[in-house]
Amino acid sequence: MKKSILFVFTLTLMLVLAACGGSGSSSDSASGSKDNNSIIIGVPGDPEVVNPLYSSDRVTLTIQQALYAPLFWEYDGKPALADKLDVSADNLTYTVTLKDGLKWHDGKPLTADDVVFSVNSIIDEKQNSPFRGSWVFNNKPVKAVAENATTVKFTLPEVAPAFENTLNTFYPIPKHIFEGVADIGKSDKNNEPVGSGPYKFVNYKSGEYYSLEKFDDYFDGKPKLDKVTYRITKDQNAANLALQNGEINLKSIQPAERNKVEKASDVNIITYPENRLSYIAFNQNVAALKSKDLRQAISLTLDRKDLIDAAYGSQEYAKPASSFLTENTKFFTDKVETYNQDITKAKELLAKSGYKSSDKLNIIYLNNSKAQESIALYVQEQLKSIGVSIELKPTDPTAMNNITLDRKSDAYSLMLGGYIMGNDPDPYKTLYMTGEPYNYSNYSNPALDKLWNEGAVTADEPKRQAIYEQIQTTIADDAVVYPISYDNAVLAIDKKYQGTKEATPQPVTMFRDLSKLYIK
Repeated sequence: MKKSILFVFTLTLMLVLAACGGSGSSSDSASGSKDNNSIIIGVPGDPEVVNPLYSSDRVTLTIQQALYAPLFWEYDGKPALADKLDVSADNLTYTVTLKDGLKWHDGKPLTADDVVFSVNSIIDEKQNSPFRGSWVFNNKPVKAVAENATTVKFTLPEVAPAFENTLNTFYPIPKHIFEGVADIGKSDKNNEPVGSGPYKFVNYKSGEYYSLEKFDDYFDGKPKLDKVTYRITKDQNAANLALQNGEINLKSIQPAERNKVEKASDVNIITYPENRLSYIAFNQNVAALKSKDLRQAISLTLDRKDLIDAAYGSQEYAKPASSFLTENTKFFTDKVETYNQDITKAKELLAKSGYKSSDKLNIIYLNNSKAQESIALYVQEQLKSIGVSIELKPTDPTAMNNITLDRKSDAYSLMLGGYIMGNDPDPYKTLYMTGEPYNYSNYSNPALDKLWNEGAVTADEPKRQAIYEQIQTTIADDAVVYPISYDNAVLAIDKKYQGTKEATPQPVTMFRDLSKLYIK
């Protein structure tokens, strides 16, 4: 996914869109109060690049889910824009047939040419899409050809089991909008996106709201709600108060807030496994953290259960993590080094590491996340027990994205993050391969890079499993990150809304298809 890449956090990450104009009055768009058949969704920040070829942060992906439609739904692989998928006997040709009569929000037909253009844009190195690696195997790209208006043939350079997951996380963009654009990711055309999802763009005011209206030609039928407004509220106390007052109808909440929100608001609570990893990344651009001994010493100083209690208030909403892969991911193993708390051993490793009291370390985290603040405070206090001083660095989401996406940055030492990467291990390489865009640890291991590339194209299941188990073991032994927990999602939605089962709760975006929500 894009998501799968959260990534998480996130997982959880790019440039903030400029405010842009549109139709309709700002006051109506911001509140939704003059349209009863609408929903207001709370989000904690502005979207970034609202374009499926680039988006990876939670807010952008949440908004994008309403604006754009995929070929296939990610978590069950069922067709969306696609009608069917045929795979050749030799597993080298994937043929996708689109549904008839598909349209973009501006009324133009959505065809196989749009799919091919989108794929070629991802593969084009000049376009700088972070998802290029999913379409290139051993430095050889997938070839996409439009055989007719509704048929696309994908030819792989070699058998690649990871490719089906790539198709399941692919959202096309309109060729007639972006053709000839030299840098799609930085184009002003992203400010007023033209998608194929259930809702189309109306207006956006930075720091306030992002408003959409229903798209009657949506492939899966007319949406039941007329309008969707994303209310941008960075202060989560204010957002929860707005939920209580009915000014927000749907939002993701922190597990520790559940009881308070449930008592104060007329909402239903929906919880489900989000297949999300919360973690601490060690930035190896920082001189002191180049030492594996120091990274291991810090890891051995912490206790996962204490971290979960600090972040969520209980063990009910999170499970102690082991691997950097989440448990839903194919070839996951928990047979890795987990660094169970051992202060004596931590002090021994610290002494070997060359760490000096003059080494300046910090921990960067989101300033609007109570969970991350609690984790950061715990880490700071625990590290004192082995003689390591660390500065807290709460940071605005936009600034944090800019800092952590700079692969040369040493402005952060430890980073709190989270990601949701889907069901296949291949997409995780964007987090751990040398030079990849989301390699927040700035970790480089050429031998492991080779294994990542081999894993994507190994057809033999036992061999592929062995590769990914070796990758998990190596990353754990090298203490690249400290996995904290596998988390559950908690949604609060006004009781007047129905159709939540049909809308399908899912990781990152809250719901798969907002067109199915309605007011009873």
